[in-house]
Amino acid sequence: MIQTTYLTLDSEKAEELGAFHTAKEIAGQPELWQRVFRQLKNEQNAIHSFIKPILEKGNARIVLTGAGSSAFIGESAQGIVQQLTGVHTQAIATTDVVTHPELFFLEKVPTLLVSFARSGNSPESVEAVRLADAHCNEIYHLIITCNPDGELAAYANDCGGNCLALVLPEGSNDNSLAMTGSFTSMLLAILLVAGIDQLDQLKQQFEDAAETANHILRNSLHEFEAVAKSDFNRVIFLGSGAMLGVARECHLKLQELTDGKVVCKHDSFLGFRHGPRAVANEESIVVYLFSRDPHVVRYETDLAKSIGEDKRKIRTISFAAENTDGYHSILDLPAVGTSEKAIFNVLPATMVGQLLGFYKCLQLGLHPDNPSVSGAISRVVQGVTIYNKA
Repeated sequence: MIQTTYLTLDSEKAEELGAFHTAKEIAGQPELWQRVFRQLKNEQNAIHSFIKPILEKGNARIVLTGAGSSAFIGESAQGIVQQLTGVHTQAIATTDVVTHPELFFLEKVPTLLVSFARSGNSPESVEAVRLADAHCNEIYHLIITCNPDGELAAYANDCGGNCLALVLPEGSNDNSLAMTGSFTSMLLAILLVAGIDQLDQLKQQFEDAAETANHILRNSLHEFEAVAKSDFNRVIFLGSGAMLGVARECHLKLQELTDGKVVCKHDSFLGFRHGPRAVANEESIVVYLFSRDPHVVRYETDLAKSIGEDKRKIRTISFAAENTDGYHSILDLPAVGTSEKAIFNVLPATMVGQLLGFYKCLQLGLHPDNPSVSGAISRVVQGVTIYNKA
């Protein structure tokens, strides 16, 4: 019998360790992204027909929303979406919308609410859609989900011409507790929607990002294992622009997969100087998610050099670095391609947190498919009661 290997584990060992689904879902992302790209290419005309009239209204607004990791999709995508569409775009978590809809919705502004949802069954996700309908005179819904049977997918099918659901390919709906392929596939989907008329021009950038991910999977897994076996109890993820949202997702992924035993932080490169840098010490690792924009990199490199001069020799990991001399780097992850925009680099960058979390989870004796020993976190959030506002 031929054994299938996912990451560095054969399927039998992965099952034994409670790691099968997570390993398979992390490893399967580059192929999943290809299927998402093909799907949106096939649905290009329908997406164009739905979204273009909204964007051409002149005073339209795009709101990107979700809960937890799904909210961080919006944070990662908002600047790129605004740049590609030319329409004011904000990321607002459903967990904020549900408690304070009056602070976030503008009654007289045509609004495209983009809802990200792995299952589509989280209470806040369903309520945010209802509140948008109640608070906006002209509301449109784009629902990007991984579950064709979820409440949000059903809502889109029933609500008429102001809704469109993109149900991503089978395999995007992760079985594991932590979102991996679902996060990156929904992030890819919104970037492609925003550039729906430019898919041919964007394809090479996308292929470069997919090859970066494949390079990591082919060449760096044992290095991630080695890092996970080293002694650290906190990790700081730094990114600029779209990478800041990715840094937040990596922060959550590592903390989630280690059941809180590794405490994490995220910040921008420049923001880290303004006080948060105090958290970095000998027991920490700083992860740099570098931009490909040479203007941005100058700021990022200055901080990396400054940390490298710290007498405590703080360990670092770098994604897409040009040169890590003097960084006390324990893992360097190159990026494929030369584009300064490289908008899809957010996809392989997200894998840094996933892989570090996966291997540290195993090193701690936890089960990646369900690392929460206490049951405090679950695949679909539990215990949220939705209240009607008087």
